[in-house]
Amino acid sequence: MPTGRQLRVGILVFDDCEELDVVGPYEVLAAWARRSALRPEVVTFSADGGGIRCAKGLRLVPDHSAANVGPLHVLVYPGGSGTRALARDRAHLDWLRQVRATTPLMTSVCTGALVLAAAGLLSGRPATTHWRAFDELAAIDPTVLRDTESRFVDDGDVVTSAGVSAGIDMALHLVARLDSPEEASLVRLDLQYEPAPTV
Repeated sequence: MPTGRQLRVGILVFDDCEELDVVGPYEVLAAWARRSALRPEVVTFSADGGGIRCAKGLRLVPDHSAANVGPLHVLVYPGGSGTRALARDRAHLDWLRQVRATTPLMTSVCTGALVLAAAGLLSGRPATTHWRAFDELAAIDPTVLRDTESRFVDDGDVVTSAGVSAGIDMALHLVARLDSPEEASLVRLDLQYEPAPTV
């Protein structure tokens, strides 16, 4: 990570993004920001800075537009049905490649990996996505090394996570990586995140 300026995490939001893909990582990373000596800044942004409607109807008003969000250390790209149109949007993919050039760590939740793949950011690399989307991922870029077992895949400067709730696990991993495993454990305790399905 770059030194000399505040660590900044940006979470992209767009119409038909999946609610928990956004809010899960945001909750983890914002909880970390409140307690960490690193004082990271966690922001949300949309293409034009306007509000968006998530896949199940939740409306969100982001902090910034893509043009004024400023430099980021980490980009979190959520999934949801809205990713399909974005994966075909040449202007958006060009923007994403530009972000890649200046952002040390790119991450995705769920089908956000489809857009990263469409931009060429996962070529020849291990990655994961929602279990229903592996065929789509292969159709976009057959060179992606699809990991169908892991909750998240850390490949250095790119981290992808599986479907929906796996974004929480990935975000905790980011806290451990960017700060410390001890800090990640404390955030997990604060959130009382104890994944033990009862059904």
